[in-house]
Amino acid sequence: MKKLVIAVIQDKDSVKLMESLVDKGFRATKLASTGGFLKAGNTTMLIGVDKNQVNEVVEVIKSVCQSREKMVTTMSPIGGAVESYVPYPVEVVVGGATIFVLDVERFEQV
Repeated sequence: MKKLVIAVIQDKDSVKLMESLVDKGFRATKLASTGGFLKAGNTTMLIGVDKNQVNEVVEVIKSVCQSREKMVTTMSPIGGAVESYVPYPVEVVVGGATIFVLDVERFEQV
């Protein structure tokens, strides 16, 4: 059975992940995407594999796409009725990967 692994990762990790996948003999299609919370650029990787290769692909993704902390500036409302906002830094966790594994009816590499 064939599988489609979809990995949504941070742009910063995309080159290293693609290199690591190719080094292990996997092909991937790289798509630009945008995240919702930070509205930052992401990369979505589409990787077609045999069922028995899924764990290896997921391990490659996990080894490359580590989560890390980052300071971002958000806007916080201040005052009463007047809509005033003041920027302040907040530490958030970014990176890592969101991985989906789907069954594929047909998969060909030509």
